[in-house]
Amino acid sequence: MQVTTIGLDIAKNIFQVHGVDGEGNVVIKKKIGRAALMAFFSKLPPCVVGIEACATAHYWARELIAIGHQVKLMPPAYVKAYLKRGKNDAADAEAICEAVMRPTMRFVAVKSAAQQSVLMLHRSRDLLIRQRTMLANALRGHFAELGIIVAQGIRNLPKLIEIIHGEDNTRIPATAQHALGVLVAQVQDLQDRINDLEDALIAWHRANETSRRLQSIPGIGVITATALTATVTDPLQFKSGRQFAAWLGLVPRQNSSGGKDRLGHISKMGDSICAGF
Repeated sequence: MQVTTIGLDIAKNIFQVHGVDGEGNVVIKKKIGRAALMAFFSKLPPCVVGIEACATAHYWARELIAIGHQVKLMPPAYVKAYLKRGKNDAADAEAICEAVMRPTMRFVAVKSAAQQSVLMLHRSRDLLIRQRTMLANALRGHFAELGIIVAQGIRNLPKLIEIIHGEDNTRIPATAQHALGVLVAQVQDLQDRINDLEDALIAWHRANETSRRLQSIPGIGVITATALTATVTDPLQFKSGRQFAAWLGLVPRQNSSGGKDRLGHISKMGDSICAGF
Protein backbone atom coordinates (compact mmCIF):
# COMPACT_ATOMS: atom_id res chain seq x y z
CA MET A 1 0.00 0.00 0.00
CA GLN A 2 1.62 3.23 -1.21
CA VAL A 3 -0.37 6.30 -0.20
CA THR A 4 0.38 9.40 -2.26
CA THR A 5 -2.51 11.75 -1.42
CA ILE A 6 -4.71 12.06 1.65
CA GLY A 7 -7.83 14.09 2.28
CA LEU A 8 -8.12 14.88 5.99
CA ASP A 9 -11.41 16.13 7.41
CA ILE A 10 -10.48 17.67 10.76
CA ALA A 11 -12.75 18.05 13.77
CA LYS A 12 -12.53 18.40 17.55
CA ASN A 13 -12.23 14.71 18.39
CA ILE A 14 -12.93 12.39 15.46
CA PHE A 15 -11.02 12.86 12.18
CA GLN A 16 -11.78 11.24 8.84
CA VAL A 17 -8.95 10.09 6.55
CA HIS A 18 -9.34 9.30 2.84
CA GLY A 19 -6.15 8.18 1.07
CA VAL A 20 -5.42 7.17 -2.52
CA ASP A 21 -2.42 5.77 -4.34
CA GLY A 22 -0.71 7.12 -7.45
CA GLU A 23 -3.42 5.70 -9.72
CA GLY A 24 -6.27 7.15 -7.71
CA ASN A 25 -7.33 3.90 -6.05
CA VAL A 26 -8.69 4.24 -2.53
CA VAL A 27 -6.33 2.57 -0.05
CA ILE A 28 -7.31 4.26 3.24
CA LYS A 29 -10.76 5.16 4.47
CA LYS A 30 -11.08 5.32 8.23
CA LYS A 31 -11.92 7.37 11.30
CA ILE A 32 -9.16 8.31 13.73
CA GLY A 33 -9.38 9.85 17.17
CA ARG A 34 -7.55 13.06 17.92
CA ALA A 35 -5.06 11.38 20.27
CA ALA A 36 -4.05 8.80 17.64
CA LEU A 37 -3.84 11.11 14.61
CA MET A 38 -0.14 12.01 14.78
CA ALA A 39 0.85 8.41 15.49
CA PHE A 40 -1.05 7.34 12.39
CA PHE A 41 0.62 9.89 10.11
CA SER A 42 4.07 9.24 11.55
CA LYS A 43 3.87 5.66 10.23
CA LEU A 44 3.02 6.79 6.68
CA PRO A 45 5.61 7.72 4.05
CA PRO A 46 5.71 11.42 3.11
CA CYS A 47 2.63 12.27 1.08
CA VAL A 48 0.37 15.18 0.10
CA VAL A 49 -2.23 15.95 2.75
CA GLY A 50 -5.17 18.16 1.86
CA ILE A 51 -7.06 20.03 4.60
CA GLU A 52 -9.80 22.63 4.48
CA ALA A 53 -8.56 26.01 5.76
CA CYS A 54 -10.86 26.17 8.77
CA ALA A 55 -10.49 26.24 12.55
CA THR A 56 -7.29 24.50 13.81
CA ALA A 57 -6.18 23.79 10.21
CA HIS A 58 -2.95 25.79 10.49
CA TYR A 59 -2.01 23.98 13.70
CA TRP A 60 -2.45 20.54 12.15
CA ALA A 61 -0.64 21.69 9.01
CA ARG A 62 2.40 22.72 11.07
CA GLU A 63 2.35 19.42 12.97
CA LEU A 64 2.17 17.30 9.80
CA ILE A 65 4.81 19.34 8.01
CA ALA A 66 7.14 18.78 10.96
CA ILE A 67 7.05 14.99 10.39
CA GLY A 68 7.72 15.27 6.65
CA HIS A 69 4.33 15.51 4.93
CA GLN A 70 3.41 18.13 2.33
CA VAL A 71 0.27 19.87 3.57
CA LYS A 72 -1.98 21.97 1.34
CA LEU A 73 -4.79 24.08 2.80
CA MET A 74 -7.77 24.94 0.63
CA PRO A 75 -10.72 27.33 1.08
CA PRO A 76 -13.79 25.27 2.07
CA ALA A 77 -15.85 27.02 -0.64
CA TYR A 78 -13.53 25.61 -3.32
CA VAL A 79 -13.72 22.08 -1.90
CA LYS A 80 -17.53 22.02 -1.83
CA ALA A 81 -17.72 21.65 -5.61
CA TYR A 82 -16.16 18.16 -5.31
CA LEU A 83 -18.62 16.95 -2.68
CA LYS A 84 -21.02 14.31 -3.95
CA ARG A 85 -24.65 14.05 -2.94
CA GLY A 86 -25.11 13.92 0.82
CA LYS A 87 -22.76 15.24 3.47
CA ASN A 88 -20.85 13.30 6.08
CA ASP A 89 -17.27 13.09 7.30
CA ALA A 90 -16.30 10.34 4.84
CA ALA A 91 -17.74 12.26 1.89
CA ASP A 92 -16.00 15.45 3.03
CA ALA A 93 -12.63 13.70 3.27
CA GLU A 94 -13.12 12.21 -0.19
CA ALA A 95 -13.96 15.64 -1.62
CA ILE A 96 -10.86 17.14 0.02
CA CYS A 97 -8.70 14.38 -1.44
CA GLU A 98 -10.15 15.00 -4.91
CA ALA A 99 -9.82 18.77 -4.67
CA VAL A 100 -6.18 18.79 -3.53
CA MET A 101 -5.15 16.93 -6.70
CA ARG A 102 -6.67 19.50 -9.06
CA PRO A 103 -3.97 21.47 -10.94
CA THR A 104 -6.01 24.70 -10.86
CA MET A 105 -6.82 24.58 -7.15
CA ARG A 106 -5.87 27.65 -5.10
CA PHE A 107 -4.17 27.00 -1.80
CA VAL A 108 -3.87 28.88 1.47
CA ALA A 109 -0.38 29.48 2.85
CA VAL A 110 0.24 27.92 6.25
CA LYS A 111 0.61 30.51 9.01
CA SER A 112 3.13 30.24 11.80
CA ALA A 113 2.14 30.32 15.46
CA ALA A 114 3.67 33.82 15.72
CA GLN A 115 1.49 35.13 12.87
CA GLN A 116 -1.63 33.63 14.41
CA SER A 117 -0.73 35.22 17.74
CA VAL A 118 -0.71 38.69 16.18
CA LEU A 119 -4.04 37.99 14.50
CA MET A 120 -5.40 36.97 17.90
CA LEU A 121 -4.48 40.44 19.13
CA HIS A 122 -6.45 41.94 16.23
CA ARG A 123 -9.50 39.76 16.70
CA SER A 124 -9.50 40.28 20.46
CA ARG A 125 -9.31 44.03 19.91
CA ASP A 126 -12.12 43.87 17.37
CA LEU A 127 -14.31 41.91 19.80
CA LEU A 128 -13.72 44.38 22.63
CA ILE A 129 -14.44 47.35 20.35
CA ARG A 130 -17.76 45.78 19.35
CA GLN A 131 -18.61 45.23 23.02
CA ARG A 132 -17.71 48.86 23.78
CA THR A 133 -20.02 50.00 20.98
CA MET A 134 -22.85 47.89 22.39
CA LEU A 135 -22.39 49.45 25.83
CA ALA A 136 -22.20 52.96 24.39
CA ASN A 137 -25.45 52.42 22.47
CA ALA A 138 -27.11 51.07 25.61
CA LEU A 139 -26.01 54.15 27.57
CA ARG A 140 -27.34 56.51 24.90
CA GLY A 141 -30.65 54.65 24.85
CA HIS A 142 -31.04 54.71 28.64
CA PHE A 143 -30.18 58.41 28.80
CA ALA A 144 -32.71 59.13 26.05
CA GLU A 145 -35.42 57.56 28.22
CA LEU A 146 -34.60 60.23 30.80
CA GLY A 147 -34.69 63.04 28.26
CA ILE A 148 -30.90 63.38 27.95
CA ILE A 149 -29.81 63.26 24.32
CA VAL A 150 -26.19 62.96 23.21
CA ALA A 151 -24.99 62.68 19.61
CA GLN A 152 -23.85 59.34 18.22
CA GLY A 153 -20.18 58.41 18.13
CA ILE A 154 -17.72 57.00 20.62
CA ARG A 155 -16.15 60.45 20.94
CA ASN A 156 -19.31 61.64 22.70
CA LEU A 157 -19.20 58.89 25.29
CA PRO A 158 -17.24 61.02 27.82
CA LYS A 159 -20.18 63.47 27.87
CA LEU A 160 -22.44 60.71 29.20
CA ILE A 161 -19.88 59.65 31.76
CA GLU A 162 -19.49 63.23 32.91
CA ILE A 163 -23.25 63.54 33.43
CA ILE A 164 -23.32 60.47 35.66
CA HIS A 165 -20.32 61.43 37.76
CA GLY A 166 -21.01 65.16 37.74
CA GLU A 167 -22.56 67.11 40.57
CA ASP A 168 -25.55 68.17 38.46
CA ASN A 169 -27.07 64.71 38.01
CA THR A 170 -30.38 65.37 39.72
CA ARG A 171 -32.28 64.43 36.54
CA ILE A 172 -31.12 60.83 36.99
CA PRO A 173 -32.89 58.79 39.71
CA ALA A 174 -30.66 57.04 42.23
CA THR A 175 -31.56 53.57 40.95
CA ALA A 176 -30.78 54.59 37.37
CA GLN A 177 -27.46 56.10 38.51
CA HIS A 178 -26.48 52.75 39.97
CA ALA A 179 -27.40 50.86 36.78
CA LEU A 180 -25.70 53.35 34.47
CA GLY A 181 -22.64 53.47 36.72
CA VAL A 182 -22.16 49.73 36.24
CA LEU A 183 -22.23 50.17 32.45
CA VAL A 184 -19.80 53.10 32.63
CA ALA A 185 -17.38 51.04 34.73
CA GLN A 186 -17.60 48.25 32.13
CA VAL A 187 -16.89 50.71 29.30
CA GLN A 188 -13.85 52.11 31.10
CA ASP A 189 -12.54 48.60 31.80
CA LEU A 190 -12.96 47.68 28.12
CA GLN A 191 -11.13 50.82 27.05
CA ASP A 192 -8.19 49.91 29.29
CA ARG A 193 -8.04 46.43 27.78
CA ILE A 194 -8.26 47.83 24.24
CA ASN A 195 -5.39 50.17 25.00
CA ASP A 196 -3.38 47.22 26.33
CA LEU A 197 -3.92 45.25 23.12
CA GLU A 198 -3.01 48.25 20.99
CA ASP A 199 0.20 48.71 22.98
CA ALA A 200 1.08 45.07 22.27
CA LEU A 201 0.43 45.61 18.54
CA ILE A 202 2.61 48.73 18.52
CA ALA A 203 5.43 46.86 20.25
CA TRP A 204 5.23 44.02 17.69
CA HIS A 205 5.08 46.54 14.85
CA ARG A 206 8.25 48.28 15.99
CA ALA A 207 10.08 44.95 16.14
CA ASN A 208 8.98 43.82 12.67
CA GLU A 209 10.73 45.27 9.62
CA THR A 210 8.00 44.32 7.14
CA SER A 211 5.33 46.01 9.23
CA ARG A 212 7.41 49.18 9.50
CA ARG A 213 7.92 49.26 5.73
CA LEU A 214 4.19 48.90 5.16
CA GLN A 215 3.49 51.82 7.46
CA SER A 216 5.64 54.04 5.25
CA ILE A 217 2.93 53.74 2.56
CA PRO A 218 0.54 56.72 2.69
CA GLY A 219 -2.79 55.74 4.22
CA ILE A 220 -1.48 52.70 6.12
CA GLY A 221 -1.10 52.89 9.89
CA VAL A 222 0.04 50.50 12.59
CA ILE A 223 -3.22 48.53 12.72
CA THR A 224 -3.38 47.86 8.98
CA ALA A 225 0.37 47.22 8.69
CA THR A 226 0.39 44.61 11.46
CA ALA A 227 -2.75 42.93 10.10
CA LEU A 228 -1.29 42.65 6.59
CA THR A 229 2.07 41.40 7.84
CA ALA A 230 0.50 38.69 9.98
CA THR A 231 -2.06 37.63 7.37
CA VAL A 232 0.01 37.55 4.18
CA THR A 233 2.41 34.67 4.69
CA ASP A 234 4.11 34.90 1.27
CA PRO A 235 3.57 38.09 -0.80
CA LEU A 236 5.13 36.37 -3.83
CA GLN A 237 2.01 34.24 -4.19
CA PHE A 238 0.35 37.29 -5.80
CA LYS A 239 1.42 38.09 -9.34
CA SER A 240 0.06 41.64 -9.21
CA GLY A 241 -1.73 44.17 -7.07
CA ARG A 242 -4.98 43.14 -8.75
CA GLN A 243 -4.60 39.61 -7.44
CA PHE A 244 -3.93 40.93 -3.96
CA ALA A 245 -7.05 43.12 -4.16
CA ALA A 246 -9.08 40.11 -5.28
CA TRP A 247 -7.70 38.09 -2.36
CA LEU A 248 -8.88 40.81 0.00
CA GLY A 249 -12.28 40.88 -1.67
CA LEU A 250 -11.94 44.44 -2.98
CA VAL A 251 -13.27 43.56 -6.42
CA PRO A 252 -16.79 43.82 -7.93
CA ARG A 253 -19.00 40.78 -8.07
CA GLN A 254 -19.39 39.61 -11.66
CA ASN A 255 -22.46 38.27 -13.40
CA SER A 256 -21.10 38.31 -16.95
CA SER A 257 -22.24 36.16 -19.84
CA GLY A 258 -22.41 36.24 -23.62
CA GLY A 259 -19.53 38.66 -23.91
CA LYS A 260 -21.28 41.28 -21.78
CA ASP A 261 -19.54 42.39 -18.62
CA ARG A 262 -21.85 43.03 -15.70
CA LEU A 263 -20.07 44.25 -12.60
CA GLY A 264 -21.90 44.63 -9.32
CA HIS A 265 -20.96 45.85 -5.87
CA ILE A 266 -17.73 45.02 -4.09
CA SER A 267 -18.01 41.36 -3.14
CA LYS A 268 -16.04 41.49 0.16
CA MET A 269 -15.41 37.76 -0.34
CA GLY A 270 -11.86 37.91 0.96
CA ASP A 271 -9.99 38.20 4.22
CA SER A 272 -12.09 40.60 6.29
CA ILE A 273 -9.40 41.09 8.97
CA CYS A 274 -7.41 43.09 6.38
CA ALA A 275 -10.15 44.38 4.11
CA GLY A 276 -12.01 45.91 7.04
CA PHE A 277 -9.23 48.30 8.04
